[in-house]
Amino acid sequence: MASRSGDGDRDGTADALPSLDQVDRAFVAALRQDGRLSMRALAARLHVSRAGAYTRVQRLESAGVITGYTATIDPQRYGHGVSAYVYLKIAQRAWKPVRARVASIPEVEHAALVSGDTDIVLLVRTRDASTLRDLVLNQLQDMPDVVSTHTVLIFDELSQNSGPSLDEA
Repeated sequence: MASRSGDGDRDGTADALPSLDQVDRAFVAALRQDGRLSMRALAARLHVSRAGAYTRVQRLESAGVITGYTATIDPQRYGHGVSAYVYLKIAQRAWKPVRARVASIPEVEHAALVSGDTDIVLLVRTRDASTLRDLVLNQLQDMPDVVSTHTVLIFDELSQNSGPSLDEA
């Protein structure tokens, strides 16, 4: 499973949250908008010294606020013509083994343990409907701890934003 946020090996334990000020939030917002900004351009945009920009970004990376940098792609142009959400119901206490299996499936772009009628929601992207069918019927439904699946096709995406709005404090 591809992870937008670094290694993707979160175990659900809460680490101490770093204290972020408005300048930190401005750095994060600028880098989320364009992760390829040079330190010089970042410093100029935020009206800080280049040394200050390096220090601030390094602190945000060390604190785990910034966990990586990535390229945003157009799934269609990349060859993933079909996108879907696949909802999984799993056996009690099966999150860790299912998580490990799901993480090994390249078509899974995002996975989340959720509350409600289902246990896991997957965002999957495949070449075509046949590949999606194979993924659901032969990979996901064959997992021993998967009780049931429900697939919802995505017809159009409103945005491919890389996360929540950071305007909130």
